[in-house]
Amino acid sequence: MVKAERRERAPSPPRISDATLRDSAHMAGVEFGPEDAAAIAELLVRTGVELVEVGMVSGPDSKDTDLVLATHEAVGPERSMTLVVVRDRRQVARALDEAERLGVRHLMYSIPTSEAHARLKLDSASPKYVEKLARSAITQAKDRGFHVTFSGEDGARTPKERLVPYVTAGFEAGADRFRIAETVAYLSPWQMEEVVADLVAIDGSEIEIHSHNMLGMAVANSLAAVRAGAQWISATVGGIGERGGNAPLAELLTSLRVIHGDTRFDLTHLTELSRIALRGAGLGDAFQSGPTTPHAFSYELPGQLSHPEAYETLPAELVGNTRELRVRSRLTPALVTWALADSGLLVDVDAFTPWLVQRQERAGRPLLDRDAIRKAAVEFRPA
Repeated sequence: MVKAERRERAPSPPRISDATLRDSAHMAGVEFGPEDAAAIAELLVRTGVELVEVGMVSGPDSKDTDLVLATHEAVGPERSMTLVVVRDRRQVARALDEAERLGVRHLMYSIPTSEAHARLKLDSASPKYVEKLARSAITQAKDRGFHVTFSGEDGARTPKERLVPYVTAGFEAGADRFRIAETVAYLSPWQMEEVVADLVAIDGSEIEIHSHNMLGMAVANSLAAVRAGAQWISATVGGIGERGGNAPLAELLTSLRVIHGDTRFDLTHLTELSRIALRGAGLGDAFQSGPTTPHAFSYELPGQLSHPEAYETLPAELVGNTRELRVRSRLTPALVTWALADSGLLVDVDAFTPWLVQRQERAGRPLLDRDAIRKAAVEFRPA
């Protein structure tokens, strides 16, 4: 009997937005230039991301003007979205003036919903005040023709009796989508399902999840939100962002592929995306995890290199990565044979391997990869 493949189907395939060019701006020391923004935006769209979130506007003369314009030029304003900070009615009007000047068509309002955040940023913890402010901001934007997503900043810690009336008020005012922000990582996946289920039940709602990864559950919580009926997931390349980062795009899309059989996305751009974004952010590989890292498909055991399908969730090529040998002290003739395959180098592997091991020990066991082994083979002179 052939065992049936176990694959869980998502209720509905989620749409993806990416906040790399916005949320990274809140990450200490990280700044992208216009060239980085254009390259990242283009690759995101080629991957299948629907909306590229770029920049933040709170009033005139936005510091993110160059990033917003570069992204618009690269992928068009219809494929991008810009965050607008909400503090009071007059401030919102000035911010919308700036958004119009930049040619923004999709905007995402950042509005604090938890009692702690509302008191800190709005000088009022009153839920009625927050609802009134959201209604006003949404109405102003819709009157100007913007597509409006409104957020619940710190929404994951906002009690149901406070959050549901706020979201209901936003959709009644004409908002197009609501983003629940797990600003402070707080929920387990099963708790996230309960929270999102309450929001999905609101008449006319369209829900997006934006989860932070301080507890390491941003992807799990995003998938749980979709399971509960959320239609959108917000992620970032390499998971970069403040407070432990966000749901990493590569892990999210490969999870959708493996768990739900979702083949809508071109995963071959993911490794290049990670390298460009992390290089532009000045992070190198420090913030990377998942299938786009240099070590994701690197091995030091010959069986893993010879039979990778027995060890890999998905092949390296699918995400634009490569398979590699990386070894310090566990060098064997089988590994050397794999490294020299198709190189045209003719070396006595049984003699070369112990020679290379001795050289490694003298040098303090530096990391060897395929290129290093081939270079050493050229230098090898048998006794």
